[in-house]
Amino acid sequence: MGHSSVETSPGPPSRLRTIRVDGTPVYRYQQRPGLPPVSVTRFDSAGAHADLPPDHRHAHDFLVLVYVEEGAGSVTIDGAERLLRAGEVHAVSPGQVIGVTAFTELARTRAWAVAFTPDAVPALASVSPLAWTHHPLLALFAAGHERVAEPDRAAWSSLLADLADELADPSRLGAREAIAATLTRLLVAAARLAPSAPGAPDPLVEQVFAEIEATFREPVSAADVARTLGYTPGHLTTLVRRRTGRPLLEWITERRMIEVRRMLRETDLPLDAVAARTGLRDAAYLVRRFRNRYGVTPERWRRAERARP
Repeated sequence: MGHSSVETSPGPPSRLRTIRVDGTPVYRYQQRPGLPPVSVTRFDSAGAHADLPPDHRHAHDFLVLVYVEEGAGSVTIDGAERLLRAGEVHAVSPGQVIGVTAFTELARTRAWAVAFTPDAVPALASVSPLAWTHHPLLALFAAGHERVAEPDRAAWSSLLADLADELADPSRLGAREAIAATLTRLLVAAARLAPSAPGAPDPLVEQVFAEIEATFREPVSAADVARTLGYTPGHLTTLVRRRTGRPLLEWITERRMIEVRRMLRETDLPLDAVAARTGLRDAAYLVRRFRNRYGVTPERWRRAERARP
């Protein structure tokens, strides 16, 4: 739930992406070439919360997992209050609006926060963002939060400390593999806390995601998807934002960027070919969108990924 724009702060490396019409800032994970897209923040003092925005409302475009060691306060997630109590694990999905209801009490909360994008987890690296809510490793993100049994809490703290230790020097031998393995273990442990029966999928969201999955490789727009499903673009965008936390165009773009990253990582195709196969106009447009999203050019990102041990 930290979101600083500077790497030396306690929050994850992120920057302001956009501001919604209601004034809520949305922060983007600032993925650094050659480094795993995961960070750990330790909240154990009032100063650790100093980078919250002035009104404390914000959203992320990345996944956040919070483990509370000692709790004394609450937050709101999409307007619903969640108490922060010892042993609880809270999962915050991209687009959900986080608000702090009692900042002075939150300052007395001791917790760990793990911010990451699916690229950090081998099992999720090439999974469509449209399927995240159904992936077994992300089961807790559908449930929202659960409590760790008291005998298991020391193991959770130890696992998070191990992850922070590996991230402190991600260039050392085996660090990337250790980071991916430790994060995977955390997600497995979190998923095992979630109810075994998943919630019923939203029929409209399922329709929208199916249409995006079928057409994102073509130069379709949000208006095209809306017309196919029998809605006006504005109405469908509003519905999708209300039900998923993100507008329709963001989901189309996110699906394309997942495929772009996969192709850069796994193939030697030139950028024109990558653009043509992901519904983007041309290489120049791909470079502009990619750099705006990740802060680096596609070729630099590809070289950094190829240079990984």
